[in-house]
Amino acid sequence: MNAYDLLDAWIDAHFDEEVRFLQELVRVPTDTPPGNNAPHAERTAELLQGFGFEAEKFAVTESAVRAQGMESITNLVVRRRFGEGKTVALNAHGDVVPPGEGWTRDPYGGEIADGKLYGRASAVSKSDFASYTFALRALEALGQPLKGAVELHFTYDEEFGGELGPGWLLHKGFSKPDLMIAAGFSYEVVTAHNGCLQMAVTVHGKMAHAAVPHTGVDALQGAVHILNALYAQNTLFQQVRSRVPGIDHPYLNVGRIEGGTNTNVVPGKVMFKLDRRMIPEENPVEVEAALRKLIDETAAQMPGIRVDVRRLLLANALKPLPGNEPLVRAIQQHGRAVFGVDIPAMGTPLYTDVRLYGEAGIPGVIYGAGPRTVLESNAKRADEHIVLDDLRGATKVVARTLFDLLG
Repeated sequence: MNAYDLLDAWIDAHFDEEVRFLQELVRVPTDTPPGNNAPHAERTAELLQGFGFEAEKFAVTESAVRAQGMESITNLVVRRRFGEGKTVALNAHGDVVPPGEGWTRDPYGGEIADGKLYGRASAVSKSDFASYTFALRALEALGQPLKGAVELHFTYDEEFGGELGPGWLLHKGFSKPDLMIAAGFSYEVVTAHNGCLQMAVTVHGKMAHAAVPHTGVDALQGAVHILNALYAQNTLFQQVRSRVPGIDHPYLNVGRIEGGTNTNVVPGKVMFKLDRRMIPEENPVEVEAALRKLIDETAAQMPGIRVDVRRLLLANALKPLPGNEPLVRAIQQHGRAVFGVDIPAMGTPLYTDVRLYGEAGIPGVIYGAGPRTVLESNAKRADEHIVLDDLRGATKVVARTLFDLLG
């Protein structure tokens, strides 16, 4: 048997153990918000210790966490050095949006049915806590001479932008890898992704009794006027096309609206939060300036209305860096061997905290355990799940890739 066969055989022999590990991870909630994620890190570190992995714990200061709107974050790093050479980081995030409604199974149960494991974050991305951990274990069990090191980066701030996750580890100098692979799906290797601008827009009017509405200024009507102008941009955005396969065009979404005080009161204040996805070719500074200008000019058309605009998040796009070719080449080769299909290198309209590695000059790709599309996994929706064959296959692909990089 060659090295690849030996890695595959070890993963097959220990796959039930890998599944149990993922079940334990799913059973500790990491809903963000509220973002009390330190307990999951503690449980993960405990489970890793059972495999002989000592996880270094990097707790983010309470003031920084609270300022970001969360409760607790402890990021984990496991370091395994095999010899002199490059360090490859494997990053997955444990924080996830709350389950929401519509589940037919316990979102924290880790239930297995029809070859799938169900639970919030089972696909995105606690599955890659499992795939990366067991790929590293398989590599060690191989017992062959290797050069370089592997680090597991398990972080907890992807949903809020990543600055307190990978950003914290990199900016504080806790890790300086040469290459990285971040949590993704099994049937594509992602080399680029969209950027994201999120803003909170507060529309101010003047409260009044609903019996005499003319004595007030309706902030909701003002907000509707602004929203219509913003949504009109989506039609124009369709004319702006990206050259990156897998990414189409920019778009805008308003995901939350709140305001008013009672049914019989003209609303004096309405707030909405918008999400503007930017293709890699766009300039984030210009995008934000154009949005602010549109909002201000539209508000000025409504007498008595004024607006405050606050940036919540600016996540730059991920662009391919020179040096990621060995990652892409190895994942495509082994993905083809394991899954029996071609693994395209492409972009994704998502945005992730992987961009922070790119901004630090670290070449990387997105690859891990999951289906062909986000939709198939029900990620961020009811009944999120991971197909166990995809988990098994991705673990093999990552283990083989690590062997190529360090062997």
